[in-house]
Amino acid sequence: MPIENDVISDPAPFGPKVTYIDHKQSVSQIAGFFPGLKKEDLPDGEGWAIEHVSLITHNGTHLDAPYHFHSTMDNGKRAITIDEVPLEWCYKPGIKLDFRNLPNGYVVQIKDVKEELERINHKLSPLEIVLVNTKAGSRYGHDDYVNSGCGMGREATLFLLEQGVKITGTDAWSWDAPFVYTKEKYEKSKDSSIIWEGHKAGKEMCYCHLEKLHNLEALPSKGFTVSCFPVKIKRASAGWTRAVAILED
Repeated sequence: MPIENDVISDPAPFGPKVTYIDHKQSVSQIAGFFPGLKKEDLPDGEGWAIEHVSLITHNGTHLDAPYHFHSTMDNGKRAITIDEVPLEWCYKPGIKLDFRNLPNGYVVQIKDVKEELERINHKLSPLEIVLVNTKAGSRYGHDDYVNSGCGMGREATLFLLEQGVKITGTDAWSWDAPFVYTKEKYEKSKDSSIIWEGHKAGKEMCYCHLEKLHNLEALPSKGFTVSCFPVKIKRASAGWTRAVAILED
């Protein structure tokens, strides 16, 4: 997913901000390195193009570390941060679960995962990267993106992890159902266990997930490799990644 201005890819005030400095604006910057240098001394009077980018670690396509979900993982161990995620988890065969037919706000259950795996005739293997294609993928660039798509429930997430999966992913803003729907359910039930339940599964079993993936609809259900190495940020809860699906000709 591009990191760009003027697209609602995150709730306010968490969106990215890119400030562009073009070849004309930067002339004074490059001249500062070379006393006496004038604009006309540069080819076409141009310096360089650079950008200032203001981000949180969860802007754009990123990989969440267990530390993002909770301070502990695996029922009591210290949760690892993004710089501690094993790189061998981040380059593995991918499997796509197509949940675009599910309504916005729906919380995916184990039965939904099993039915989709049966449909694509696949049995999960350890360390496969499971990607969830939701309605949100088609809403990027629209104002309703953040509130689009289904989310993964606690039991469904744990089911994947019990098969040896360590990295999952979604094209939605969150691995969980959009908060606007969870809020409605919580107001009626006052059951706080439904809040961020897919994320909080990491408290019980260690895993990472990718959020805000792009173009999942272009992928087959299987037969591709996912590369999603995160930017190494010390002690951070997430790292940006240029997630790529690699298909053999």
